[in-house]
Amino acid sequence: MMEEVKETASVLSVHDDSIKVTEVLKDGDTLTFIIVSQKLSGTGEYHVDRTYEDFEWLQQHLFSQGDVPGIQGVIFPPLPAKPQVNASPRSIKQLGFLALGECQPYCKALETFLQQVAAHSILSKNKAVEVFLTSSDPPGRQKVKKNIFNRLSQAVEEMRKEGHKDVDEFFQNERDHNLVLTGCTKTAAEKFLDVVATEQKIAVACGHFSTALHLCVEPGEDPDKQAFSRVCVKLSEVFESIKKNMTSVAENNVNTLGLGLDLESRYQEAEREMLFRRTCKLVELENARRNVEKAKPVKKAAMEEVKKAAETEFEHTSGVAKQEIARFQGARVEMLQQALVGWCEKQLLTAKESADQFNQHLEVFRGMA
Repeated sequence: MMEEVKETASVLSVHDDSIKVTEVLKDGDTLTFIIVSQKLSGTGEYHVDRTYEDFEWLQQHLFSQGDVPGIQGVIFPPLPAKPQVNASPRSIKQLGFLALGECQPYCKALETFLQQVAAHSILSKNKAVEVFLTSSDPPGRQKVKKNIFNRLSQAVEEMRKEGHKDVDEFFQNERDHNLVLTGCTKTAAEKFLDVVATEQKIAVACGHFSTALHLCVEPGEDPDKQAFSRVCVKLSEVFESIKKNMTSVAENNVNTLGLGLDLESRYQEAEREMLFRRTCKLVELENARRNVEKAKPVKKAAMEEVKKAAETEFEHTSGVAKQEIARFQGARVEMLQQALVGWCEKQLLTAKESADQFNQHLEVFRGMA
């Protein structure tokens, strides 16, 4: 069965940038995502359907590659929290932008996750990635066991290690920098989410007022009443236009900068967890060195072997971590830049369309004067 996939080196048979989550199907409380990707051979496409449990299955295989040197130095692409068909206030707060509107923002987040995994020089070699993207059979409909990598930094017994002083200035600076950025990005995302929520409320209010204006329309031959009714009808159209404009503005915010801030926030958390895993390896190495110093002659050789193994693992983890940080710093700037540019382009287009509509409404009012 596919649950027994081994983590052996493989080459993906799809273009990583062609991976798309095209739609989501609802069956009761189950959401099924349709994933389409282009074959490298150029002979067509792969079409597979995957549930969120399948995504967890893939993430589990990526986390559990204990035999890959330096794997704990990888900044794993962050998988979004599980979506809810009937989302509670708590799940909406957890998902943020991904809980707004239809499923488009969430599908885009899953799509980005898969593209990042498929483009990763280490993670893409895991056979589970090929299986996930190309196999017609469902890979992981069993309950996934939580791995030590999964939210490792929240493990209570390890929290004391987070403040451990680093021996490498580069990593200490990165930890300090990440701590600040994680807080700032989370705050920015929360504030921007408040803006979108307010825009959605304004759109709803304008829709209600547009409908209410029709209640002021009165039948009859009285010229004054007819004139007043025409004004109410026209005002109703104006507020309907405002509603559509505000709805578009909110959707643009979610699908561009909103998704960008959400991804940035989740990636900062992923880097923080990687840095914490490396700190844990540093603590293990320091403990191993102390054990060698304290060991009695009969145990000294065994303690030396433990220390050498810890040194090797720490060196591999640190080497991969430095490469990952350099890659991540370039990638996050590019991702945020794309989000900001897309945001400006979308909002400019919406503003121009709305200005044209309001000009038309203004001309009608002038004609009624």
